Amino acid sequence: MDFTPTEEQAAAQGLAAQIFGDLATHERLAAAGTGTDTELWKELCAAGLTAAVEEIGLLGLVLLLEEQGRTTAQVPFAVTCAYGLLAVAEHGTDEQRERLLPPLRDGTAVATGAFPARDGLRADGEGRLSGTVPYVPWLRDATLVLVADADRVLWIVRTADPGVAVTPVETTAPWSAARLTLDRAPGERLGGPAGRTGANSATGTAAYGAVLAASRTAFAGLQAGVCAGSLARAVAHTTTREQFGRPLSTNQGVLLRAADAHMDTEAIRVTAYEAAWRHDRGLPHAAQALTAAWWASEAGKRVVHAGQHLHGGTGADLDHPVHRHFLWGRQLDAYLGCGSEVLQELGQLLVKEGSQ
Repeated sequence: MDFTPTEEQAAAQGLAAQIFGDLATHERLAAAGTGTDTELWKELCAAGLTAAVEEIGLLGLVLLLEEQGRTTAQVPFAVTCAYGLLAVAEHGTDEQRERLLPPLRDGTAVATGAFPARDGLRADGEGRLSGTVPYVPWLRDATLVLVADADRVLWIVRTADPGVAVTPVETTAPWSAARLTLDRAPGERLGGPAGRTGANSATGTAAYGAVLAASRTAFAGLQAGVCAGSLARAVAHTTTREQFGRPLSTNQGVLLRAADAHMDTEAIRVTAYEAAWRHDRGLPHAAQALTAAWWASEAGKRVVHAGQHLHGGTGADLDHPVHRHFLWGRQLDAYLGCGSEVLQELGQLLVKEGSQ
């Protein structure tokens, strides 16, 4: 395995770091409240970073999401790429790719996903969906929603269509989330009708599993960035804040806590890289995606708690930047399955593979 970024991936990551660093400031984030920074989203799309994801692959997306996570920039980048660009490019028909990808590339369309699959969400024989998903990230901004029904079939739903209701909800992190209610809403099956596929598409539940694995990998990359940003703030605080005439960072307990957080962050990063690398090369990666998701959940919690604790009383300030990392880290901990849930899935997968 070689996780060294290609020239294109490195260039895209550098550009993302510059845009997020310049525009996702504490003042702009505070002004955005729980909504999206629309101007930042326009800058990212105008710079070609959304369109670049098809070329730089899932590993490239993980690198870009790390940069978003460092600044907790409030844009629907992860969902549009994971549930929109990559999902349609890999599993859509030729006609779907030709029609849906251009607006996703330039940002005029925003995608999100109603994942994981829920038992109460059903599709009838006419492809009309009914049911409720209590929380969908960035749904308030979305024009398209990739919906996984109870049978794990993927449907593209347009938020402007009749039978689709979007009700804003507030979550731990400010992700412009909303409740999705479908009442015989028209759906378009990703990959076309049963038995009809594009050259690179998967069918049925295979597509669901592939999109879920890719999404878990992408959000693990986002968590790696959130943790790296939290730790960087903690290091800056403890090396400049003095107690009893010396920096807090000279305290052995502080050093050990920061070192543990660093190792946890690296574990999230390397497992996300491995899962993405294997995905891009067409290798089996279901177990690696679950491993990355487990580290993102379990280690992510530890890191953002450490970042907040190392700030002392300052970390309890709801308006302090490090608190935003804490909220994002806890949101990512549970999104797409908490640690115990993905660990159970991983165990079941390994047992199944061992019996074959």
